[in-house]
Amino acid sequence: MLTDQVAWLAPSLYVRLTGQTGRGDDEGVARTADYFRTCFLDYFLVPGMPSGQVETYLDGKHVLEYGPGDLPGVALLMIAHGAQSVICVDRFPLCRLSDSCIQVLQNLLDALEGGQRERAEQCFVRRGEPASGLNPERIHYMVKPGGLSGLTDWADLIVSRAVLEHVNSLYATFVDMRTALRAKGIAVHLVDLKSHGLHRRSQLDFLTWPLPLWALMYGHKGVPNRWRVDRYRQILADVGLDTVTLTATALAEQQVIDEIRPYLARPFRQLSDEDMSWLGFWLVCRRPAGVRV
Repeated sequence: MLTDQVAWLAPSLYVRLTGQTGRGDDEGVARTADYFRTCFLDYFLVPGMPSGQVETYLDGKHVLEYGPGDLPGVALLMIAHGAQSVICVDRFPLCRLSDSCIQVLQNLLDALEGGQRERAEQCFVRRGEPASGLNPERIHYMVKPGGLSGLTDWADLIVSRAVLEHVNSLYATFVDMRTALRAKGIAVHLVDLKSHGLHRRSQLDFLTWPLPLWALMYGHKGVPNRWRVDRYRQILADVGLDTVTLTATALAEQQVIDEIRPYLARPFRQLSDEDMSWLGFWLVCRRPAGVRV
């Protein structure tokens, strides 16, 4: 509870003390660069877009990324493949161009050729030099309360990876998303509903803590908000976003569900076994055609 107060009152200090990156453990330059390449490709493979059409689709587009972590690897690749600009928004000031982050960005640059390399080089204050800092006309990084962008009718594409399960207000985030999307805009999110290491004996026993106690311990740290897939379905309907794809990525075994059900906190007691089993999912949603913000 004391450390949660630190995260609330001094988020920059909390980030420095905990060494958060937004990606988990540091795995070295080459593997981190490959991670960002995988993230980028997933945002088009999951909606079913052939790789040969990515540059045509991204040409001139504006992209919003929630929770980019400590370096804008996905944003760099979006620009390289034709996006006009990328805004990265976070609730914590994680982005810092340390030596290792600069090396990752350089690795991403060095793997690009031709027009992709030329566009990616424009992402920095001094063309092609990651150490010079980000060019805000191409990649704009901002820290906002609640991690909300505040944008209106701006984004053609919105993406996130293992971010939505951490936001303070899931409803407010989807409202922000709905408001930020342009007509025909889509959002692609990978959501991780696991405990992120906060379980004790069972992978679902972190759902037994009462909401008030969970908020006191973790309300400002960016740990899982614990909402399950049913909450996402309801919010999508409430804010007026059309669901294109909602596909589970991992499922808990029935034995795990049966063992934990008698001890669930109140918000999770009415969950069906099927919804309880979802440990993660891909979500693709879109702003309905012809509907204005």
